[in-house]
Amino acid sequence: MSELDAQIPTTFDPFAEANAEDSGAGTKDYVHIRIQQRNGRKSLTTVQGLKKEFSYNKILKDLKKEFCCNGTVVQDPELGQVIQLQGDQRKNVSTFLVQAGIVKKDHIKIHGF
Repeated sequence: MSELDAQIPTTFDPFAEANAEDSGAGTKDYVHIRIQQRNGRKSLTTVQGLKKEFSYNKILKDLKKEFCCNGTVVQDPELGQVIQLQGDQRKNVSTFLVQAGIVKKDHIKIHGF
């Protein structure tokens, strides 16, 4: 009977590590840059996980001027403050954040497509 108990496999959750990593906003100080599809070819770029000490409105103002797009800062109950920009600006935003010295390149995660 004890040999049977030893051979029964335990349940394995393949998504356990992924869920543990993405469980909270700003885990491991990553800045997440995502794209959200709106309708047709329209899309939004969202930036979350920036440190609280930064002025989101000043960063947004510089991003809007740099990339000639509109944007806003949205207050989310789970994620905190999130910057939304019109269009697919993922690569532009990541290079801007690195060049401005706001975050390091290895602390940025780009999601989508």
